[in-house]
Amino acid sequence: MNTLILPSKLLLGLALLSTFIFAGSCNNTSPELKPNIIIIFTDDQGYADVGVYGAEGFVTPNIDAMASGGMRFTDFYVGSPVCSPSRAALLTGCYPQRVGIPAVLFPEHVNDEWYPEDRKTKTGIHQDELTLAEMLKANGYATGCFGKWHLGHHKQFLPLQQGFDEYFGLPYSNDMRPGNNPGPNPYPPLPLMDGNQVHRFMQDDQSMLTREYTEKAIDFIKRHKEGPFFVYLPHTMPHIPLYISGQFAGKSEYGIYGDVIEEIDWSVGQINQTLEELGISENTWVTFATDNGPWLIFGAHGGLAKPLREGKFTTFEGGMRVPCIMKWPGTIPAGKECSEMAATIDLLPTIAKITGSELPVNKIDGNDISNLILGEKDAVSPTDAYYYYNGWELQAVRSGKWKLHLPHKYSAVVEAEDGNRYGRKGIPSEIGLSLFNLEEDISESINVAGKYPEVVNELLKKAEAMKKELGNSEDTGEGKRKAGWQKQEQHTSQN
Repeated sequence: MNTLILPSKLLLGLALLSTFIFAGSCNNTSPELKPNIIIIFTDDQGYADVGVYGAEGFVTPNIDAMASGGMRFTDFYVGSPVCSPSRAALLTGCYPQRVGIPAVLFPEHVNDEWYPEDRKTKTGIHQDELTLAEMLKANGYATGCFGKWHLGHHKQFLPLQQGFDEYFGLPYSNDMRPGNNPGPNPYPPLPLMDGNQVHRFMQDDQSMLTREYTEKAIDFIKRHKEGPFFVYLPHTMPHIPLYISGQFAGKSEYGIYGDVIEEIDWSVGQINQTLEELGISENTWVTFATDNGPWLIFGAHGGLAKPLREGKFTTFEGGMRVPCIMKWPGTIPAGKECSEMAATIDLLPTIAKITGSELPVNKIDGNDISNLILGEKDAVSPTDAYYYYNGWELQAVRSGKWKLHLPHKYSAVVEAEDGNRYGRKGIPSEIGLSLFNLEEDISESINVAGKYPEVVNELLKKAEAMKKELGNSEDTGEGKRKAGWQKQEQHTSQN
């Protein structure tokens, strides 16, 4: 699997690259010159945490430059309001429930008896799922992953076994470390991986991670400048605990969170500068996005999603609508804004169309949105409805401007009066059947279900159809596939 793509994973007989012709101004792609693909994916960065999306107290000139030279999406969604399922959606083109990864995956704890039957410590992405890296590798691409993985930490689940030629990064979140779980059942040492081996164990200093990921990605780009290549750069930051290199410490007015975002912006600038210096910018499609909404309970350490409601862990817009910018000089129109609905699950089929790669045999959920990114006149989203799952529970559905919340519980983040460290706390809350017009009410504050019963009924029908397909619990859903299961292998921290 590291060097060959299994035939069962591929859909044979699809059109070759030479049959795909871009509309309008696209003249950069031919069978001899496939576009390079770069996806920069940050962790827990809020909708409002980029300059062109309204950031305050820190600046992101390099990300903003991508927007002025490319396309900014206002209604772009991830597959989940938490880490692992969001990444599964990006790399498979599927709702994470379809591929059996609906929740965050955890490492085993030092005491093996603590979670002896907990699948979240034993599972990862299934070997039969065709990842974006595997799809492109089969089409002649060099593939590299530099950053946070979080789709399974056992060897069989790591990037080199999922289509990537090179990997450098953390196998899961940076807070999953011994000091963050004291007592008799601590996490194991946090490993920084190089390929399938431990490069070093992370202690209390992660200040060089953003810089190291960036340097590794740039080195990969330089070595593969003749192309085609695929770089996946999933930054660990700004997931807590926050760390920055000395160059960016105290740089922003906002504090350490702003400093972290400014270092990520520096990283984006370094990547794009490298493309310019190598003369390959016009043949490289760069996407910047984040994996879910901000971790609001951490106050100034957690970012903002305004004017969206709530953040990480919820299926309100603040949890699943994220900043997304795409740049491809000469192909993606410069300075454009797209308000059509799009999502990370759409990237795999769109990249397949643009590169002439063969789609997975298994059913996927994303749609080709090349009409949107190419700025075709009057282009509309090919997605009729988008479904907001939290774990196995379907909590909301959007179609056009309408979003219907099904009754569900959530934790609302409010200002704390007890003087805790971050000034925020979560309180148990719930929402009943509620309809919102997102064009007029982006903050999901005015329930209009009583005024539009026909819209409610239509969205309820869509929700029931999706429940039949992907379920509303772990034991339901005709279209769900299983996650991978751990073989008899040691934990990465022991290899």
